Amino acid sequence: MKLAIVIIQDAGVAETLNKLTASGFSATKLASTGGFLKTGNTTLLIGTDDQKIDQLVQLLTGATIFILDVERFERI
Repeated sequence: MKLAIVIIQDAGVAETLNKLTASGFSATKLASTGGFLKTGNTTLLIGTDDQKIDQLVQLLTGATIFILDVERFERI
């Protein structure tokens, strides 16, 4: 299992979420601020299986992406 932390500009959030949903991914959306001008960004947290990570990265254009290994995942 992998956790993708995706940081994108606010202007591209709706289109990105539509592409993710259409491809079967779900995401948790967090408002964030950063960069030189403190512009608005959105951080998406996306959990997915290891074999789907390449597909996910191809969907995410214009983003900063961190991919982490998840040692343990539980849905309660």
